[in-house]
Amino acid sequence: MQPANDIYLQILDRFHLAEQPAEVTPFGNGHINDTLKVTTVKGEDRYVLQRINHQIFTDVEMLQNNIRVVTSHIRRKLELRGEQDIDRKVLTFLPARDGKYYHFDGVNYWRVSLMIPRSQSFEEVNAAFSYEAGRAFGDFQSMLSDLPEGVLGETIPDFHNMEFRLRQFREAVEANRAGRLDEVTELREEIEKRAEAMCIQERLYREGKLKKRTNHCDTKVNNILFDENGKVLCVIDLDTVMPGFVLSDIGDFIRTGANTGAEDDENPDRVNVDLEIFKAYAKGYMETARSFLTPLEITMLPYGGRLLTYMQTVRFLTDYINGDTYYKIHKPKHNLIRTRAQFKLLQSLETHQAEMDGFMQNYL
Repeated sequence: MQPANDIYLQILDRFHLAEQPAEVTPFGNGHINDTLKVTTVKGEDRYVLQRINHQIFTDVEMLQNNIRVVTSHIRRKLELRGEQDIDRKVLTFLPARDGKYYHFDGVNYWRVSLMIPRSQSFEEVNAAFSYEAGRAFGDFQSMLSDLPEGVLGETIPDFHNMEFRLRQFREAVEANRAGRLDEVTELREEIEKRAEAMCIQERLYREGKLKKRTNHCDTKVNNILFDENGKVLCVIDLDTVMPGFVLSDIGDFIRTGANTGAEDDENPDRVNVDLEIFKAYAKGYMETARSFLTPLEITMLPYGGRLLTYMQTVRFLTDYINGDTYYKIHKPKHNLIRTRAQFKLLQSLETHQAEMDGFMQNYL
């Protein structure tokens, strides 16, 4: 069998590289794509090679076109600002020899980007990093706020569409493939009790009151690169950048970053919203995003946290009812544990709704 390193080097040969690669090793801790670090013959970590998960991103042509449009637009904005060291402040993807920004080897899709030197990422979520994350994602959205409608496609259709997620949930309940409905009756009732209120953004969009923006849709602190001094360099992991509502990006950070417990915490008492994390993120976000937001969007930003937490509750329970067919599980009833933890976070967000809404009123 051919060594893996030789196979990767053959793939890299299909791209226009300025320096000769020598070694390819695993890199990072991503859960969707396979990411590899490419070291050159000079011993420098110069490139990032990724195998795209085309089971999730089924239209790779659209995916890579989205990324090319977004990175080119950000680069132009940085140039207009007079920024220095731009190659460290936006991702750069390299074309393959056929001119496309990916290579298909007959089985898998591959892409190559430049490694951003002297960069680091963090898993820790505290008030300081939350503030910086808010500024970074707000600036990211701001730079892309003038992209014409229709330029970007949906890399995962209906990804944050609550009406769609509820249809999936109700279809799962109707089918009851795994015979688990009896043990989740109370959770089903809680989901249906909130269903109408959690579909507000789709209704407001149809009424012309809420706009679609260009969103990142995976706003975790580890999707930001910092320099050696802890200053933000750029936002990374651009696969889910697509049209959506601003509620998604602040909502997903609240759901993941402002949770005092784990996403699959077995002890609900540990799961609550950390209001200091929320306030720090919102403060940073508003400093860079306020210029393009409408008063309605500003008012609804805390609702985004409840919406994305409710949505994830629905998705975990849907998968549990279906027999654990989507999310990887690592223990019995893992998706049910996740559902209960997310629902506890939702209840905490509901309890603190008035305080969070009041905080955003300062920006109106």
